[in-house]
Amino acid sequence: MSFLNRHFCVICMLSCVLLNSPVSQAQNSEYVIAIHGGAGTISRAKLTPEREAEFREALTHAMTTAEEILVQGGSAIDAVVAAINTMEDSPLFNAGKGAVFTNVGTNEFDASIMNGADLQAGAVASVKNIKNPISLARTVM
Repeated sequence: MSFLNRHFCVICMLSCVLLNSPVSQAQNSEYVIAIHGGAGTISRAKLTPEREAEFREALTHAMTTAEEILVQGGSAIDAVVAAINTMEDSPLFNAGKGAVFTNVGTNEFDASIMNGADLQAGAVASVKNIKNPISLARTVM
């Protein structure tokens, strides 16, 4: 049973995982892309078929964006950042747009990224006025 049969997850936190990268090292390398829409829910009763299709299309776009980078020999880090950027830019998700408001009614963003191959990491917390927090976390990395 799909998670959509119970609830459709809405973005609060993003996660992309890519394994066995970079693909450029071996033309036929296998990789896995896992992506989720985050925490929080929209109950099935409140989710129209049209809205569900919009969410599925946006999630598919994020995954195909990552896959295109990998197929072209890009790194897992490039693919992760690009996939998350598509979700941060989408009006369907609140990543990069506010997530949960602070107790004073402002928006602050957190993002982190890590490269498992060399354990480099970057993170930002409580940043404001940043369109793509994951890109800033990558810069920190």
